[in-house]
Amino acid sequence: MDEPRPTPYLQIRHLRKTFRTFVALEDISLEVYPGEFICFLGPSGCGKTTLLRCIAGLEEQDAGEIIQDGRDISRLPASQRDFGIVFQSYALFPNLTAAKNIAYGLENMKLPRAQIQARVQELLELVGLSDFAHKYPAQLSGGQQQRVALARALALSPGLLLLDEPLSALDARVRAGLRTELALLQRRIGVTTIMVTHDQEEALTLADRIVVMDHGTIQQIGTPHEVYRYPRTPFVANFIGEMNFLVGVVAGQGWVQCGAHQLRVSRLNGLAQGTSVKLAIRPEDIVIPTAAPAENTLSARVQHHEFLGAFYRLRLAAEELNFILDLPMAQARDLDLTRQDLLPVHLPADFLHVYPS
Repeated sequence: MDEPRPTPYLQIRHLRKTFRTFVALEDISLEVYPGEFICFLGPSGCGKTTLLRCIAGLEEQDAGEIIQDGRDISRLPASQRDFGIVFQSYALFPNLTAAKNIAYGLENMKLPRAQIQARVQELLELVGLSDFAHKYPAQLSGGQQQRVALARALALSPGLLLLDEPLSALDARVRAGLRTELALLQRRIGVTTIMVTHDQEEALTLADRIVVMDHGTIQQIGTPHEVYRYPRTPFVANFIGEMNFLVGVVAGQGWVQCGAHQLRVSRLNGLAQGTSVKLAIRPEDIVIPTAAPAENTLSARVQHHEFLGAFYRLRLAAEELNFILDLPMAQARDLDLTRQDLLPVHLPADFLHVYPS
């Protein structure tokens, strides 16, 4: 028997925000549970940063409610809300040391000096910067500056941590390392966290749940596994990971006609015969069978192949259908494929997603 979910820590109900004639957010509803790490994911202009700023009180929504820990904060100014925030640009005070940056909010609270020093030291140790307390921002690397910004956001023990693309200004290697540190830190302190990102890899590796957004609306909410493996819309399917799309028509119960090929699908989602559809399948879900299955096996020609480290990406053509297949290195080595080679490929019915065109 499943345990009942806890009371939501944050509830967003029917939020709407416009900038003159531009609708930035349209009927956004969402529940965030205590200790969750939530990622708002989507392309530039999808509304994810506007939603974060509404939660923080940095933008005022036109309609809707925001409830935090049972308290209606919908119209409260940012100064009266319980959150810490980290921006993409770090926003550190350049004339203050790392320790003084972290202490800034604590000093504004007029806390005793000894208490402030103890808290600052605790946070410097937490983010691995004990030896950099007296360094100024200009003397720190980008990753170190972001750690100081994170420590400052956590200084007052906020109930909610908001992260606005905090890693996007860092180079790839530093970003990957800091991403791991951020995940471990969040689990360790248990603070409810919302992060805005356009980086699907960040969202997949960090989040307990991902909120995929487009054009001011929520397209899907789910675990990383759910949004990757079971995308609800073509937008989600295309935005997260690589995806092949094939145009077809429903040919009967459990069948879709794609050009000259009739493909078996496991789920038609109630679509009637004759409906124009898109089939979607991930490159790693297409297989080269050792013994050809009876259904969904095509003869495809290799148009191009790319070496991508752990796997090869093959670009294939099966008559009028074009798609990509990701082949594990060991199998690619055994097959020793070259351009224009002809090989059988199998599109498993369970991995074919069907969307109305």
